[in-house]
Amino acid sequence: MFDARAFHEVELPSRLRSGNGALAAGDARALGPLALCTPSGAWTYSATDDGSVAVLAGVEDDARVVVELDDASMTGLARDVDTPVAMLYQQRASVVRGNPLRFIRWEPALRAMYHARPLFDPQHVDLRGSDGTPLDPAAPFDVDAVTAAPHRLADRLDVVGFAMVRQVFARHEVAHLLAEAESLRKAATPGDGLSWWGRTAGGEAVVTRVLNGVSSPSVRGLYDDDRVQRIADATGMELQPRHSDGRDGVAVLWKIPDMAEGLADLPWHRDCGMGGHATNCPTVVMTICLTAGGPEAGELRALPGSHRTSHPFIDGTAVGAPDGVAIAVTAGDLSLHNGDVMHASLPPTSSVGPHRVSILLSFSRPAGSTHLGSRHYNDALLGNPDGQVEHLGQRLGQRLVQRQRQGQRQGQRQRQGRPG
Repeated sequence: MFDARAFHEVELPSRLRSGNGALAAGDARALGPLALCTPSGAWTYSATDDGSVAVLAGVEDDARVVVELDDASMTGLARDVDTPVAMLYQQRASVVRGNPLRFIRWEPALRAMYHARPLFDPQHVDLRGSDGTPLDPAAPFDVDAVTAAPHRLADRLDVVGFAMVRQVFARHEVAHLLAEAESLRKAATPGDGLSWWGRTAGGEAVVTRVLNGVSSPSVRGLYDDDRVQRIADATGMELQPRHSDGRDGVAVLWKIPDMAEGLADLPWHRDCGMGGHATNCPTVVMTICLTAGGPEAGELRALPGSHRTSHPFIDGTAVGAPDGVAIAVTAGDLSLHNGDVMHASLPPTSSVGPHRVSILLSFSRPAGSTHLGSRHYNDALLGNPDGQVEHLGQRLGQRLVQRQRQGQRQGQRQRQGRPG
């Protein structure tokens, strides 16, 4: 049974002294103190002058962010199965002081403090293979090479975190899968719990992803394809396909230009960003590209070597966002990545199609329900009756503006001698 008070008074200080504090100190200093308030107590995390992080009882006056959360969420953070993003999406955490996005930005430091997971540093990423040879993250494989020397693909995944295999599927196979994808898209309805929706700048509601690709025998059958199985075996990770999962075993996504709302364009993230890292990872996602996948079509980029570290979530087009490496796929290619590697799905740079259409196959450790008892961690994204998957940054920004306006109105009332 997790005891938040014992964790903060005994266990966490011990971890910080053993080196976790040094891993987190740089981020903690840059972000300013964070206070977590639970029914069991409140504690403030603050960088120290000697290059560590202190745990102080109560809420310090200089806390830049003050967060109220329940005991279950505190337990999930401490066990690396919950995340600030998930808590804010599900409204299980409330930021009562400061910017909610700063709480999200604290996650790498929290994982360093709690779990000794280092922060990503591109200057210190070692991309040498098991034989000491530098690996080119962008260099492609082909199916025959994977079959002849599977250890090379396993080495690339282990060191870099992602890889790409050229021309796995022939042109006629791609055409058939595109038709199947289109049938799935047309069958999707807002709020069905089986699809993500967004809205274009022109106000049109559009499907950006369907989760029930297994309902198509052809798409579900990809798990049994000899080429897919050979590539999966070559990872050396002994993971199981999730084809039995009726909603997330196979997803199909569409890149759409000029999106104004929704999650068609994913920020830099990891696949366990909504929770479950300690119980579900490692995972591998295979992406079968059915059209061009370059910048004009909306490309996928990844940070080599980031799967053993933590990196903050950030929009791919934001100032200061990393560039990463493009996974330069064309129709028929297959890419695969470790679910912990940081990757981003960028918006198309052209309004002229075709834009990227991809089928996603998932492989993972055997796992039951989430630590919260729900079917899947990403179910938190499916709460809107119109199927719209809200961009958390936009939602939190709106809440922050509303809170600031409320504070201004209350201050004006007090200055005018009226009750708040």
